[in-house]
Amino acid sequence: MRSLTIRHVTTYRYRHPVAFGEHRMMLRPRDSHDQRVIEVSLEINPAPSSLRYEQDDFGNHIAIAEFAGVATELSFASIVSLEHSPDDALHPGLDDAAAIFPVDYGDDEMTDLAHCIRRHDIGTDDAVAQWARRFLPVDGRIPALELLTRLSQGIHDGFLYRRREAKGVQAPAETLQLGHGSCRDFALLLIDAARSLGLAARFASGYLATMPDVAPTEAHGATHAWAQIYLPGTGWIDFDPTSGNVGKGSLVTVAVVRDPDQATPLHGTFVGSRSDTLGMEVHVSVTPHGSATT
Repeated sequence: MRSLTIRHVTTYRYRHPVAFGEHRMMLRPRDSHDQRVIEVSLEINPAPSSLRYEQDDFGNHIAIAEFAGVATELSFASIVSLEHSPDDALHPGLDDAAAIFPVDYGDDEMTDLAHCIRRHDIGTDDAVAQWARRFLPVDGRIPALELLTRLSQGIHDGFLYRRREAKGVQAPAETLQLGHGSCRDFALLLIDAARSLGLAARFASGYLATMPDVAPTEAHGATHAWAQIYLPGTGWIDFDPTSGNVGKGSLVTVAVVRDPDQATPLHGTFVGSRSDTLGMEVHVSVTPHGSATT
């Protein structure tokens, strides 16, 4: 188990003083068996007139701020300390039902998973399904984990990563056509590919806990998005098509949702003209603090 401190600062600047509407923040990591939040602080400037906390229907933590008055700058600084202890073992407990594709979900599971299998904007030729079926052997039978790993690795090897600051996510068919995308585009492509094969998949977002070519105690930082896919007897497995990795070794989960637009880290409005906006700056740092004993 190791300790991490995550600092996530977002600053909006305006040409003239503007009023602010409601802002919703999804910045606090989830508590689970492999990550435990120790301390959280949220600094907002100017101070909100009210700040409340709630959980959505997926169990994600949301902070909601209301404001009075006007200002030329609005900043949010989230600082979180947590213990991170993902299991290094790659799901050795896959049961017989999940071992071979196609996967058979039981009736009880299907009741809960149906919304994570339903697809959107399939298109007339369903290019995503055609692409996904390329990873199946001729007889269609393959260990489920191997198939999903092939899909994730196929995105990692076959597409060009491009960091994109613009809001929104490319449609999976668009990513296929362009041959490039951001981490959230790759996550959505993997999710839609898995759903086209009858598998339950959902969108996960948070932070990279480790990065290549960075010393173990050196601060670094990046927000990140990936996919989780459900297999009976094991549960939700993390697949990161941007890196090609399987498992949560380098991932700190903040949100799990059905679709990407439900996991926006920070969303709000202001009262003014479009020309008042000078821009937004985001700074993220993840600092390891060595090992902790259990």
